[in-house]
Amino acid sequence: MAVSGVIDSSVRSALNATATTSGNAASMQDSFMTLLVAQLQNQDPMNPMENAEMTSQLAQINTVSGIESLNATLAGINGQLDTSQVLQAADMIGKGVLVEGDRVLVGEEGATTPFGIELPQAADEVRITIRNASGEVVRSFEPFSMDAGVESFTWDGTMNDGTQVPEGSYSVSVTASAGGESIVANALNYALVSGVSLNAQGAPMLDLGGIAEPVGLSDIRQIL
Repeated sequence: MAVSGVIDSSVRSALNATATTSGNAASMQDSFMTLLVAQLQNQDPMNPMENAEMTSQLAQINTVSGIESLNATLAGINGQLDTSQVLQAADMIGKGVLVEGDRVLVGEEGATTPFGIELPQAADEVRITIRNASGEVVRSFEPFSMDAGVESFTWDGTMNDGTQVPEGSYSVSVTASAGGESIVANALNYALVSGVSLNAQGAPMLDLGGIAEPVGLSDIRQIL
């Protein structure tokens, strides 16, 4: 009569060799089936393996196989997402965007770049102030209300007295309040996407032509 739990040494050696040379789910499943057959062949007829124990072992190896299959599927999805992001970023070349920043440029004949404001909640009073490179206020706008989110604005390049400002770079500052309580208000500046590169992690970065540091797709607040 065979002794329960005793497996031939040649079977153990074969299993150990398989486990050493290959660790994927398929080889593990083959090894498990070999071990299970050996257990069944060597079990004590008077004390056979319980069905519940066999079912549990089968479930464990199927779980391992399922996890490896799931990991392979997720890796494929991640690769598709990366490719999609690169294509999406490339499609942004030549488009104007709003990103975090406070710069407004004034060119010939008073032409100005747009700017924006981002609010996390609605405000009943928003104030915009524009300063020159020396920090002097050149234009203050009347307060207004604004809903939560992003809005873009255009300045006509005139000072408070109606005269035209010189060409150059100006800065925008924004304050906001709701019910008399100050709330966070972020200024946004305009930039033109001139190219796309990949960072160290392989994620696409948008080149903004020196107006701002390269940004990721998630940093874009609005496309103009």
